[in-house]
Amino acid sequence: MAKGKQAAGNKGKGSGDKEGGKKGDGKLKPAQSIKVRHILCEKHSKAMEALVKIKEENMRFDKVAELYSEDKAKAGGSLGWMNRGSMVGAFQDAAFALQPSTCDKPILTDPPVKTKFGYHIIMVEDRK
Repeated sequence: MAKGKQAAGNKGKGSGDKEGGKKGDGKLKPAQSIKVRHILCEKHSKAMEALVKIKEENMRFDKVAELYSEDKAKAGGSLGWMNRGSMVGAFQDAAFALQPSTCDKPILTDPPVKTKFGYHIIMVEDRK
């Protein structure tokens, strides 16, 4: 009987761990900086064209950035590590709300984010 009680006790502890793990799922850890990529287009129509390439034609984010982005981040759209407070408001809000992802399966801003620079399609690679 002692073994039975011990096993039941272990099960209780195990299920407690699972519940603890579920609480963290789906929530972003607070971050002060993000490794971000974007595609910047002056015209909304061009940004939407780029979005179609990624979502419907399954092109890699970095390849689409090289073809469509109209700024210095043509090298795959990479802006590198950016700190909170160093980006324009709408861009920063959207970027810090994104889950990290990869260029071949990006989680991105849809619709594109409008700033004074144009329309941005944003993805985040890492957070810290």
